[in-house]
Amino acid sequence: MGILIGGERVGHEWPGKRVLNNQNVSVFEGDRIGIVGRNGDGKSTLLSILAGRLESDEGSVTYRRGITVGILGQQDSLDDDETLCHAVVGEAPTHEWASSARTREIISELVGDLEWYGRIGDLSGGQRRRADLARLLVGSWDVLCLDEPTNHLDLHTIRWLAYHLTHRWPQGAGALLVVTHDRWFLDEVCTLMWEVHDGCVEPFEGGYSAYVQQRVERQRQAAVAEERRQNILRKELNWLAHGAKARTSKPRFRIEAAMALVEQDPPLRDTVELQRMAMTRLGKQVVELRNVGVSYPMPNDQRLDVLDGISWILGPGERVGILGENGAGKTTLLRVLSGVQRPDAGWVKIGKTVRFGRLGQRLERLSEYDDWRVEELLHRYKRSYRVGDKEQSPEQMLERLGFSRLDLATYVRDLSGGQRRRLALLCVLMEEPNVLILDEPGNDLDTDMLVAVEDLLDTWPGTLVMVSHDRSLLERVTDDQYALIAGKLTHCPGGVDEYLERLDAQSKVTAAPKAINESGASVKEGLSNTERRELKRRFDSVERKMKKLESEPERLRLLLEKTDPTDFEFLMTRQADLDDALSRIDELETEWLELAERLGLA
Repeated sequence: MGILIGGERVGHEWPGKRVLNNQNVSVFEGDRIGIVGRNGDGKSTLLSILAGRLESDEGSVTYRRGITVGILGQQDSLDDDETLCHAVVGEAPTHEWASSARTREIISELVGDLEWYGRIGDLSGGQRRRADLARLLVGSWDVLCLDEPTNHLDLHTIRWLAYHLTHRWPQGAGALLVVTHDRWFLDEVCTLMWEVHDGCVEPFEGGYSAYVQQRVERQRQAAVAEERRQNILRKELNWLAHGAKARTSKPRFRIEAAMALVEQDPPLRDTVELQRMAMTRLGKQVVELRNVGVSYPMPNDQRLDVLDGISWILGPGERVGILGENGAGKTTLLRVLSGVQRPDAGWVKIGKTVRFGRLGQRLERLSEYDDWRVEELLHRYKRSYRVGDKEQSPEQMLERLGFSRLDLATYVRDLSGGQRRRLALLCVLMEEPNVLILDEPGNDLDTDMLVAVEDLLDTWPGTLVMVSHDRSLLERVTDDQYALIAGKLTHCPGGVDEYLERLDAQSKVTAAPKAINESGASVKEGLSNTERRELKRRFDSVERKMKKLESEPERLRLLLEKTDPTDFEFLMTRQADLDDALSRIDELETEWLELAERLGLA
């Protein structure tokens, strides 16, 4: 394997923190590298330096001549005034990019639900993110650097992205570097892990699960070595403590060796710890929904049903995960369930003893205190809580979440995304709820913090309802999963896999992008959803058949060349097979074009 990117003695410092210190890193052909570490420890900095977007303060980065490097940053550089079409495929004419099955698939999966000729400036943050990812994946790159590529993607699209990246290059070719907190994604895609911490880059073989096992083993070995060092240190310090006269008569090297042991005392890395707090008593009845319906107005004076006749009883101690695509109504369901939003139809009955703890996706409640300092916000709560077998103050609990004393004087608005979410979670717990309603609790959290949250929620004695696209988090802390599909709430006993199978079975209509013809016309009007779904199913089927047959003519031609030229009967049979294959391909191409036109793809 040849080297693609080499970093030698790389160092970088941000105001108040050195994130990389004299590091040597190499990216080889075939590498699939996942980069993990605490928030703020330098993952994105390392990625930007290797991609050539940021120049390091120290050291150098070299690239193999002629290679191309593409990067997906945390912020896009798309032009608000350009169209989605231009942002994704640039100046390429339709017939050129539409003839590529890979390009069509990328566009379909990532931006198929968006207006193809709509303005980038009219898109939401999540939609812009998907557009930027589509722009990157459509291009041809030797090295891809992705910073949080799964943000704003639902479970179905995350699974597709993992498959795409796994099969994007032949084995042993290309290279991928990805920063993400999605542990399932890391296990699916990566074969090598880099942990960035304390200014260094530490490599681990394998995906995330293998990384965790190796890290635990390294920590165990380090603990054994540290215990051995401490034993030697105690003996040497005891020896030094015999007095000045004794020390002067001892060999100088013994004194120097003892002092070296003291100086080698390693700094302890910050640990993140969450423990179960007290909660109020929960009765037998929690929440009951009967024929609940919620709809939102559409631009054409119609209404979109996001919840349609849902009946559901949530019992004490249940731990439920809600699955669904973006826009399916998951957040709406949580708002209705917790009494924040009244349904348009049906009714909701909440038990008298229920005390909700809500963590919203956008941390709306915390945003109300942006102009407060952290310590001022903590003063709103009780001064002492029972945590485990100890009494602790809010400040002490916050320190267990990785905050320092200096952070207490920081304004809430100035906290990082991860710090805001940790603070918001602590505020929810300090309200001592017995029903937790969590909407994407894993957003902005690093892998260590996610593990700490999992440990906490895993022992939560109350009722838990959670929406998350983090598959590892969802499968670890919930016992039952329900899917919101077409406004209906469906139990998925098989978990995430069953939900994804259901989505595959219904062959998503939104897979085809709107308005991709040269005239700019939208998808053909007059088709019902059922008709469009059937057309899309046929379209996909024809495309699969074409792909299977594309190499058949060449195979038959090779057989013809090898056939004995005097065996006229066998030659005629071979030629008939070839003619038949060409005829079938021609028929499929004609059908493909007809279906594409009806779906607005041609």
